[in-house]
Amino acid sequence: MDHSYLKFEQVGMSFRRGQMATEVLRDIDLTIDQGEFVSLIGHSGCGKSTLLNILGGLLRSTTGEVFLEGKVVDEPGPDRAIVFQNHSLLPWLTVYGNVAIAVDKVFGSSKTKAERHDWVMHNLELVQMAQAKDKRPHEVSGGMKQRVGIARALAMQPKVLLMDEPFGALDALTRAHLQDSVMEIHARLGNTVMMITHDVDEAVLLSDRVVMMTNGPSATIGEILKVPLARPRRRLELATDAEYARCRAAVLEFLYARHRVPARTASLAA
Repeated sequence: MDHSYLKFEQVGMSFRRGQMATEVLRDIDLTIDQGEFVSLIGHSGCGKSTLLNILGGLLRSTTGEVFLEGKVVDEPGPDRAIVFQNHSLLPWLTVYGNVAIAVDKVFGSSKTKAERHDWVMHNLELVQMAQAKDKRPHEVSGGMKQRVGIARALAMQPKVLLMDEPFGALDALTRAHLQDSVMEIHARLGNTVMMITHDVDEAVLLSDRVVMMTNGPSATIGEILKVPLARPRRRLELATDAEYARCRAAVLEFLYARHRVPARTASLAA
């Protein structure tokens, strides 16, 4: 009996356009434990977002299966919440309203109106956005919008939190603050997180394991790095930590020595 919490088993993905088929992912085998924080890293075009969307139920894999607590994942569901790079908030709703819409959908029949209100406020407090509850998205900064997106995802009480480069569009200081917030929330809630990033430092700082993808097409898992750094992690202390430096060097070496972007792709990416 397989007791793994989250499992990708021989997952492959091909897209057809007319007579042409492009294999994006091949033979993805990965097991993630409950409460684990896993980052996916790799060059553009290696299928990271495709893999995340398969787990989110937004895409159906061509081959293989994804299992969450032994059940096949084949459609979207509230047990998997996604935070995208662009916050995707509804502009006509307030900060409060953007979280409440998810809470009402997931808990409309199981929580009273008062309980749902308290739950919205609890999740806004988790990301330090309770004071801005009546503002609309255009009235708050990019970092604050992302905080609301994270609150909305957490408010669904998902089994797995999926994050697709959640801090990619933010300035360095805002990004650092949000990374710290996510680490605190993960420590408090113990939720299972799968995050896509292009940022080596971010991957090592936040993760229990870093999954390194080979270049596409037909991308697969090249290597998995365990990050044995004690938690809580403090970025200033880690700056001079030998183990942190070793992990960081291992990811850089994989990305830029053994899996350098082919020249053609590099020019396209530029």
